[in-house]
Amino acid sequence: GYFRGQRPYIIAFYGAFHGRTYASMSLTASKPVHRKYFSPVMPNVIHAPYPHPVHCPFKAKDPEECGRYALEFIEEWIFRRLVSPDEVAAVLIEPIQGEGGYVVPPRGFLEGLRKMTKDYGILLAVDEVQTGFGRTGKWFAVEHFGIEPDIMATAKAIASGLPLGAIIGRADVMSLPKGSHANTFGGNPVSASAALATLDVIEEEGLLEHAARLGEEIKKILHDEFGDRHDVRGLGLMIGVELLEDGGRPAKYLDEVLIKGFKSGLAVIGAGASTVRLAPPLVIPRSMALRGVEILSSVIKKRRSEQPPSSA
Repeated sequence: GYFRGQRPYIIAFYGAFHGRTYASMSLTASKPVHRKYFSPVMPNVIHAPYPHPVHCPFKAKDPEECGRYALEFIEEWIFRRLVSPDEVAAVLIEPIQGEGGYVVPPRGFLEGLRKMTKDYGILLAVDEVQTGFGRTGKWFAVEHFGIEPDIMATAKAIASGLPLGAIIGRADVMSLPKGSHANTFGGNPVSASAALATLDVIEEEGLLEHAARLGEEIKKILHDEFGDRHDVRGLGLMIGVELLEDGGRPAKYLDEVLIKGFKSGLAVIGAGASTVRLAPPLVIPRSMALRGVEILSSVIKKRRSEQPPSSA
């Protein structure tokens, strides 16, 4: 429908990151710097609130209710007031938000979104660029939620860092007229060979099971250490530790933690406003991973001990 001009709109979500080329940047909404100086972007993209379990944009009593409110927002405020659902070609979403803060959606949200898109004949497209190929302990993150999308975007880990991306979709969705899409460097044989080798290694070395098992152990350690103050979340080896101030506000010392961690031998980066992202290689030995957790724990504890008490 989008290709033929019958359904001109695409729905994405606040907090999303889908890339920095023109169309993907138009769908991105995680940081202003990603789009700065490139306006005007595509006008046919509508962003909806994402049901962040910690910072819910709605007055919800729990994450599951936040997810229901997010679905109701699409129905009540987009479909009934902005565009008709029969004008929407696709809804694009990350199964777990990456740049937005390693945010795992509440149970029921993705399942409800899949039902909604099916009911309206809208394609559900998932961006598995950060989450795919074992990162979450399964081949793809959507498997955790029991949904089957119509289209899936993949890249990054598919070839262990060599430049390669792939779009996977139903045959009827992918069957476009010959010549409607092309690119100069697609199908690079070296990258394709690396991708085949990557798939073999994931299977032969049991990396899905390794990521799932080690990820749960890391989350438990961090939750036991900081669960009373900070939010520890994620699936497999895609783990976020959101640093929070009193009252649940995002902390302002993320960069300080990252820099001190680096000086102590831990290379991690941030995501969202105040989240430390842990995404080690799937082949990382348990001992090395736990040493990294030890360094991070030490840095956060020291920062907390140095922090003056907040005034009432």
